[in-house]
Amino acid sequence: MNKYERLKNELEVTGRGKMKAFGSSMLPILKSGTSLTFEKASEYKVGDIVFCKVKGHYIDAHKIIKTDAHKGFLIANNHGFENGWTRTIYGKVVTGEYQHQIIYEASAKKK
Repeated sequence: MNKYERLKNELEVTGRGKMKAFGSSMLPILKSGTSLTFEKASEYKVGDIVFCKVKGHYIDAHKIIKTDAHKGFLIANNHGFENGWTRTIYGKVVTGEYQHQIIYEASAKKK
């Protein structure tokens, strides 16, 4: 079981999971090696950083930039590259920790 399948399973079973994300696509919000805590949610909105599947590929920490009633959610990195549309979101990032410091916290604001 790879790290994506493990996280997907944790989210399905407990509603919460952790995984480190690597790469520079989400700078400056998230740094390479950030430990992310994900939670399953009943709703996802523009601005959420999510773990999802787009065109058959797992995307571990990219943003929702648009929503459409028919297409679902448009996923992109923090530099404008669009991964594509998906309806398959497993969870969203609620905290990001890098070198023992919280560098990202999802907004607790409910709409």
